[in-house]
Amino acid sequence: MREFKLFLDGRWQPALGGQTYESINPATGAPWAIAAAAGSADVDAAVASARRAFRDGPWPRMSFAQRAEILSRVADMLIEHQDELVLAEVADSGGTFRKGNIADVPASMQTFQYYAALIASMDDEREEEEFVPVPSRNIIRTEPLGVVAAIIPWNFPMAAASWKIAPVLAAGNTLILKPSPYTPVTALMLAEICHQAGVPDGVFNVLTGPSDDLGDALVAHPGVDKVTFTGSTKVGRLVMRRAADSLKRVILELGGTSANIILEDANLDGAVRGALFGTFFHGGQVCESGTRVLVPRKLHDEFVERMVDGAARIAVGDPMDPSTTMGPLISDRQRDSVERYVQKGLDEGARCVFGGRRPKDLDQGYYHLPTIFTGVDNAMTIAQEEIFCPVVAVIPYGDEEEAVQIANDSMYGLGGAIWSRDTARALDMARRLETGTVWINDYHLLNVRFPFGGYKQSGFGRELGPQGLAEYQQLKHIHVGEPSGPDEKYYFGMLIDD
Repeated sequence: MREFKLFLDGRWQPALGGQTYESINPATGAPWAIAAAAGSADVDAAVASARRAFRDGPWPRMSFAQRAEILSRVADMLIEHQDELVLAEVADSGGTFRKGNIADVPASMQTFQYYAALIASMDDEREEEEFVPVPSRNIIRTEPLGVVAAIIPWNFPMAAASWKIAPVLAAGNTLILKPSPYTPVTALMLAEICHQAGVPDGVFNVLTGPSDDLGDALVAHPGVDKVTFTGSTKVGRLVMRRAADSLKRVILELGGTSANIILEDANLDGAVRGALFGTFFHGGQVCESGTRVLVPRKLHDEFVERMVDGAARIAVGDPMDPSTTMGPLISDRQRDSVERYVQKGLDEGARCVFGGRRPKDLDQGYYHLPTIFTGVDNAMTIAQEEIFCPVVAVIPYGDEEEAVQIANDSMYGLGGAIWSRDTARALDMARRLETGTVWINDYHLLNVRFPFGGYKQSGFGRELGPQGLAEYQQLKHIHVGEPSGPDEKYYFGMLIDD
């Protein structure tokens, strides 16, 4: 069984309290790794390390080009270590071997590559001359914020970590990363890779542990300048409240119940496959999953029949088997949650037409079949709440206006999709959806070059793209006046007459 310590100040260190905990493999329900269980004293140590590295270390004072060279090396090393990273990601999160090789490691590598390229030719200052109301030079400086605390979820532990690490470090900040207690390992492996690539001591620190107090202590710590959090809306509200005490800047990437809208002129073969992928990819444990499939009434029965046929061909099983396309849920707690939602759907009058139970042939691990509900009203619990499991609600609609109204009738606004052969029509509808990302004839395709984030209670702030870098920078204006006497500075006369 692998054992991991905390990564603080450029080296492996045990938790100051000496405690550890087990990381459970969701496919077996058995422990596969041991990680250090940090406490409040470790939070203080991590913040002190990051603060020292920001105040005294070389990282914030390096040129963009120098930081870009190191981030580029990180990207190269991720590919060099792809096999071991994939194995760790599968064992920790239950994601499939396919997902690890096609999505997780490549997406992480591309994130570091992108931010390395983005900053490679940047300057931290630009200068302008101004003559109104008086001659002056004006310098606009881009500076790092300071110490950033990043809290990430368990569904995409390596990719989510990379989305935080790469822009935070590219901007010249120092970082404390707290992964989910369910998935500590690849975050620690990333820290080691960054260190080997040349990231100085104290710039990137990782705290692991199962205590809820760990994240709370990190968010509330006076030595942290910004918090970036990805997780549930419920916890996001708590993060915002705790950060408000010290007026910390906050990025919140939270939950969703995204609408996947099928128009009557859609390519049905592609739309059905897209509806299945949009909901059941990674067992539905994706924040922007298309959990509400909106279908024209006249296509409803045919569409559902096709979805059921497709769901029956999803291979649920051992995530290390290359033929498996859907692995286990992250924990027994998550599986219990989906079973409660399934029962809630039935109690409120929806019909389960596929799944709704555990697979009969998998007696170990936290598996649940992909589940399709029909007869769903958008006001039902399974349509309004984020289930974060492989459950989809198929909702019929009459016309395009009703589809938009149903889609927007949610406290969330993270993702969504429209399927149509008429791109102009789909674009018009996309502009009316209250959500941060809209795919047309596609789903789940996030691109590191373009911003991602939510409307409404799906959060605020943006990750990825140049906007994701700007979230971790601050601007300074330096006014350089002429070294002249008071006669030339006529406005001094507002205070003292000659």
